[in-house]
Amino acid sequence: MSAVLFNPFAPGFTDNPYPHYRELRDTNPVQDHPLGFWVLSRHADVTTVLRAGLSAETRHLAPNPTRDAIQDAVGSEPWRSGGRSMIDRDPPDHTRLRGLVAKVFTPRAIAALEPRVTELVDGALDTLAAQGGGDLVEELAFPLPFTVINEMLGMPPTDADRVRALSGLLVRSLEPLTDVELARRIRDADHELSALVREVIAWKRAHPADDLLTALVQAESEGDKLTDDELVAQVVLLYVAGHETTVNLVSNGVVALLRNPDQLAALRADPELVGNAVEELLRFDSPVQSSRRITVAPFEVGGREIPAGTFVIANLAAANTDERFWGPDAAELRLDRANARNHVSFGAGPHHCLGAALARLEGRVAIGGLVQRFPDLALAGQVVWNGRINLRGAEKVPITV
Repeated sequence: MSAVLFNPFAPGFTDNPYPHYRELRDTNPVQDHPLGFWVLSRHADVTTVLRAGLSAETRHLAPNPTRDAIQDAVGSEPWRSGGRSMIDRDPPDHTRLRGLVAKVFTPRAIAALEPRVTELVDGALDTLAAQGGGDLVEELAFPLPFTVINEMLGMPPTDADRVRALSGLLVRSLEPLTDVELARRIRDADHELSALVREVIAWKRAHPADDLLTALVQAESEGDKLTDDELVAQVVLLYVAGHETTVNLVSNGVVALLRNPDQLAALRADPELVGNAVEELLRFDSPVQSSRRITVAPFEVGGREIPAGTFVIANLAAANTDERFWGPDAAELRLDRANARNHVSFGAGPHHCLGAALARLEGRVAIGGLVQRFPDLALAGQVVWNGRINLRGAEKVPITV
């Protein structure tokens, strides 16, 4: 088999990218792409890069014609609140920002949310029961994490539809971009959402409460606090990362179960399996397909040397289905897989997802609740995928209950 070139724009790719990922792993696992970036697709290489502490800051990138044309069109300031969010920073800034947010985003705080998450899931399931079914994404997968992050932050009443539209645009900054007009729309959405969050923060300073946003405003470590710009950036990040990825976990996970009825039956027969089931569903169809890093010096991985200043795509979904790590049944859904938690869907190393515990909680309660409540749960039509390359997920999942 000749070496395959990574091509996420191939017809049908966003419906099912996994055959393409297998070809990459088999023929071109450490790929120097002609468009000026490198792609890693094997589990060993992806985890090596994620744990190596490579840079997240775009200022280290060498010149690239496509990226530079986009930057010329939208301005040189990094996207996502000026590049001030923790996912766009290196130590010591990343360490400081993550430490301040982690002081309030604690395991205890997440665990305390379970009764409210259960209440929200039960309400959504009541609606599905009354209707006899509906669109899983619209009724459960989207509103659950969106409501949870809103309530966690203690957001005052806002135009939820507008915030949803803005965050949906902003998350596309994580996609490969060649469209200058789309880049401008993403930039404008970032500015508008940041302005909205800035207003909310000012309101919260005057009306403190027992919520995450107040805690972030007040968070301090050795006399150090978040600046207003940093606070805006972290809140925008929590908004986008706090619900967009969980939508994919729930919707993709349920689709996987419905397409694998033996595994669905196993989960129904053993409700205690749900914790490991969520790990396997995260592995089987990752809510985030890739993570990016930038080399600041020549970096050797998989027997090849990547030059300094290079954009590296660590393909999480390809790593999660690598037969070299998972064995010959890597492409199969197996809810009792003993090492399922070794997936890289939440990344690894310094940038490991801070919200992993919350996503796991929401996935466990939503998927477990849906499966146990509706023994006749079934697809009622064609699944429609969202067409995204990185935050790939089901956009419409018609079900009957």
